Amino acid sequence: MTQTISINDSQRLQLQPLEVPNRLLLGPGPSNAHPAVLQAMNTSPLGHLDPAFLALMDEIQSLLRYVWQTENQLTIAVSGTGSAAMEATIANAVEPGDVVLIGVAGYFGNRLVDMAGRYGADVRTITKPWGQVFSLAELRTALETHRPAILALVHAETSTGARQPLEGVGELCREFGTLLLIDTVTSLGGVPIFLDAWGVDLAYSCSQKGLGCSPGASPFTMSPRAMEKLQKRPTKVANWYLDMNLLAKYWGSERVYHHTAPINLYYGLREALRLIAEEGLANCWQRHQKNVEYLWQRLEEIGLSLHVEKEYRLPTLTTVRIPAGVDGKAIARQLLIEHNIEVGGGLGELAGQVWRVGLMGYNSRPESVDRLIEALQQVLPKQ
Repeated sequence: MTQTISINDSQRLQLQPLEVPNRLLLGPGPSNAHPAVLQAMNTSPLGHLDPAFLALMDEIQSLLRYVWQTENQLTIAVSGTGSAAMEATIANAVEPGDVVLIGVAGYFGNRLVDMAGRYGADVRTITKPWGQVFSLAELRTALETHRPAILALVHAETSTGARQPLEGVGELCREFGTLLLIDTVTSLGGVPIFLDAWGVDLAYSCSQKGLGCSPGASPFTMSPRAMEKLQKRPTKVANWYLDMNLLAKYWGSERVYHHTAPINLYYGLREALRLIAEEGLANCWQRHQKNVEYLWQRLEEIGLSLHVEKEYRLPTLTTVRIPAGVDGKAIARQLLIEHNIEVGGGLGELAGQVWRVGLMGYNSRPESVDRLIEALQQVLPKQ
C-alpha cells in the first residue's frame, strides 16, 4: 500500500516577481555592473560544451591575460567567488609540509594564513600594522630567515585600502627559489599590474570589483614555474573542484567535462573584459586614478581624513577615518536607506574606525563621487 504524505505548506511563500532597490554600490564590492554587462548576463544560456561557449571561454582567457599582463597558458576563470580562486592558488601550490610565508597587514592576509594551514603548510608570517606595506628589505630578511617554498602577498588589501608595491619582489623570490603568490582581488582592472614583468607565479582575483561584473567567475593564473611544481607533486591536489590538473583539461584543447560552468556569469565576465579592452588598459588605470584623486580631494574638503599614506593608497578602495564621536554604522545605514548608497565598514583591527569607499569599474566616475559627497554632507553631524 502506498503511504500518503501530506504537503507541508509552512514555507510556501506567495511572492511578487523580484524587485530590488537601485543602489549605488560604493563599498568594497560588489560594484555596479555596466549596462552592457547586465544585458549580456540576460542572454539565453548555452550548454557548457557548446562550441560557441567554448569559443567564449577562449576569449575570456585571452582577455584575462591582457588585463593581468601575462602570457601564462593556464589563465582561467574559476566557477566561484574570489575566495574560491584564492583557495585554488593554495590548494594547487601547497604540498603538506611546505613552508609558506605570508605577509599579513590586513584581513585577507589572515585568510591566506587560515587556508594554507588547512592544506598542511608550515605557515610563517610577517606582519605590519593595518594600512602599512612591506619594504623590499623587510621581505629579503624574511626570505633569508624562513626560506619558503611560497611567498604570499596581498597586492590590494581590501580591508585597509593599501597597495603593496611588487617591483623587485619576483626577482627576490627567484633568488631564494620561492614562488610568488599575490592577491589582486581589489586591484585587477583598476590598478597597474604586470604579472610577467614582476615575476608573479600565482595570482587570483574576482569579477565583481574592478572588472565590474557579478561575483562568481573569478580569475586565476599560474606561471610555468608554478605549473612545474604542481606537476611534480607526489600527492593529489586535496580539493577536487579546484584541481588545475582537471580544470586545465576543460579550459584547454581537450575540452574534458569537469563541471557545469555558470554560463551567464561567464557571459558577463567576457563582456566586462571586452569593455576594458575597448577602453584600453592604460586608459582604464588612468581613469581610476583620476577619479579617486577627485574623491580624496572632495572628502578632505568636507573635513574627513584618510587612513593610508597617499603613496600606498589604492585607486579602487579608500579607507576614510570615522570622525570622533560619530557612529559609523549609523551613518552607513543612513546613506543606504535615505540615499541608496552603500559604503563598507571596517574589518578586524579597523572595525568601527573607518568607512571603506570603493570606486571601481563602471562606478569609477566623477558623478559617483559627487553623489556620495552630497549625501555625506546631509548625513554627517554639522561641525
